[in-house]
Amino acid sequence: MKLAVVGAGWAGLAAAVQAVEGGHQLTVFESARTAGGRARGLGIELPDGSKVTVDNGQHILIGAYTESLRLMQQVGVDLEASLQRLPLTLRFPDQSDAGLRLPDLPVPLDVLAGILRNDAWPLGERLGLLRAATGWKLAGFKCADTLSVAELCARLGPRVQAELIEPLCVSALNTPAGRASAQVFLRVLHDALFAVRGGSQLLLPRTDLGALFPQAAHRWLQARGVKLHCGVRITSLQAHQSGWQLDGQDFDAVVLACTSTEAARLAATVNPQWSATSAALSFEAITTVYAWAPGARLSAPMLALRQSLEQPAQFAFDRGQLGATPGLLAFVISSSSGERELLEAQVLRQAQAQLRLDLQAVQTVVEKRATFACTPGLQRPPQRIAPGLLACGDYLAGPYPATLEGAVRSGLSAARAVGQ
Repeated sequence: MKLAVVGAGWAGLAAAVQAVEGGHQLTVFESARTAGGRARGLGIELPDGSKVTVDNGQHILIGAYTESLRLMQQVGVDLEASLQRLPLTLRFPDQSDAGLRLPDLPVPLDVLAGILRNDAWPLGERLGLLRAATGWKLAGFKCADTLSVAELCARLGPRVQAELIEPLCVSALNTPAGRASAQVFLRVLHDALFAVRGGSQLLLPRTDLGALFPQAAHRWLQARGVKLHCGVRITSLQAHQSGWQLDGQDFDAVVLACTSTEAARLAATVNPQWSATSAALSFEAITTVYAWAPGARLSAPMLALRQSLEQPAQFAFDRGQLGATPGLLAFVISSSSGERELLEAQVLRQAQAQLRLDLQAVQTVVEKRATFACTPGLQRPPQRIAPGLLACGDYLAGPYPATLEGAVRSGLSAARAVGQ
C-alpha cells in the first residue's frame, strides 16, 4: 500500500519501521525540523563555554520496555553502549545506604527481598505493602476504573506512600496520586515488577534521546528509500476515491502519529466523535531544570528528592555519570505548574537544601503538554478513525500511560493494522 505517516515522534517512527517491514510504500511527514517529538535532543551551552546536547526533557526507560528495546536494536542501536542498566532504586539524599533497592532475582522474589530489606521503612509498613501487593496480584492487577491511586493505596503506611507510591505514580503517569488512574498504575506495577525478570531495572540513557532512537530510525528508513519530510505541517486531510489525500497527495492509507490536538484537527470532518474525544484530553506539564557547577556530583546517577510546594523536583540525574559533561545535573518536576523562573529558582534552592550543592541554572525546559492527564475513567480515543485512517500515540485507548513504550507499541500496532 501507499502509506503516509504524519508525525515522526517515537510512535510515528515505530509505525514507519513496522510499515517498511510490512512491505508498504511509505512517506513520513514531520512538522518539526527534526524527528523525535517530545523525546529528542537539545543543544545547550554551559557557563564555561562548552556545548553539550541534552534532552528536551529527562527520560528514562525500564527493563519492561521490551518493544522499545527490540525496535532500537532493529534500527542499529547498541543497547549496552547507549543505556546504563541499574536495579530499581528509590534512594533519597538523606537515607545514606537505605531506601528501596530490588536485587537481581527472579520475580517476584526480587520485590519481596527488596521490600523486606528496606530498613528505612517500619516493619509494619513493609508487611502492609506485601499484603497489598499480594491482593493486587490475586485480583489480576485489576480494580474499579473509577479508583484513584491514592484511594487504592489509602491503607498503606505514610513512609511507603511518600517514598514509593507517590514517586512511582508521578514518574510513570505524570499525574499526582490523588487524581491518577489506579487501573493504569496497577498495569505499570504488573509489567515492571511482576511480569519479566529485570522488568523493573532502570535504563538510563548515556546519550541524548535523539541519538537513542530517532536518529537511528531515520537513518534506517532512509537506507530503505523512505522519504521523511521534516518541517512540513499537513494542513488538510480528505477522503479521496478509495484512499486519502494529504494536502493534495494521494495515499491508500494514513497513520496520524502527530499530537492528539493535531490529529483531532485533521480528523474533525472525517470522524467528529473521534476528534471530540481526542480534543477533550487534558494535559500535564513536565519541567526539566539543567543546572551546573564545577565538580558537582551525586552519590548515584539518579536520586529521588523530597518534594514539597517550595521544593518541587521529584528526581535528580547526574548527567556527568551518564556520559555527559561532569557537573551537569538534571532535575525533573513531573506534573509541574507555575512559571519557569519560579520553578528554576525553587529547584536551585532545593539542590542546596537537599544535596548541599550550589548550582547555576543552564537551561529550563517546560513541556506544557508533555502527557495527557491519566485520570480514573478517562475516555481515550481508539486507534481506528475510519477505513484506511488510523492513529497512533501514547494518548490512545490502551493499558499504558503516556510513556515511550506506550508510544512505540501504539505505532507498531497501527502499522500492523494498516493491511487489515
